[in-house]
Amino acid sequence: MPARRSRFGVRFALSLLTALFALSANLLAQSAPDRTQFGHDVIVGPGETVTEVVCFACSVYVHGRVASDVTVMGGHVVVEEGGEIKGDTTVLGGGVRLEDRARLGGDLTVLGGTVRREGAASVAGDVTDFNGAIWLLLILGLPLAIFGGIVTLIVLLVRRLLRPAYAAA
Repeated sequence: MPARRSRFGVRFALSLLTALFALSANLLAQSAPDRTQFGHDVIVGPGETVTEVVCFACSVYVHGRVASDVTVMGGHVVVEEGGEIKGDTTVLGGGVRLEDRARLGGDLTVLGGTVRREGAASVAGDVTDFNGAIWLLLILGLPLAIFGGIVTLIVLLVRRLLRPAYAAA
């Protein structure tokens, strides 16, 4: 009989540890979630902490804290007064506005937009600003045009090779 009790005790202890681990992981995930949006703005409220933000065709407004990186394609990043982004900020096809006492802990890269810093806003890393649409056209449009030209050339060559030969009269 003691062997049964010890197996039950071990199973119960393992089940309890598994449940506690799952609960703590769930609580940690709820305390600092990632945010990924498409077409809807992301707002990090005052006193709120988010792990990472990725936004496509929308903007990010930071009143609180982002513990890692912010990546935006086709939108803007606005870090309000007292807001903080601990990691890197990358914006493609939009701009960045840092209000008074806003802090960025990593690098700031903006392609096809502008960077505006107000008052005592700080950026700990490097600031790379390729403002203007010409950079966006060169970096995205030129490779697409070259790829399109190569595909067109291949299609024309295949059509020419598959064209039936006509006998000369």
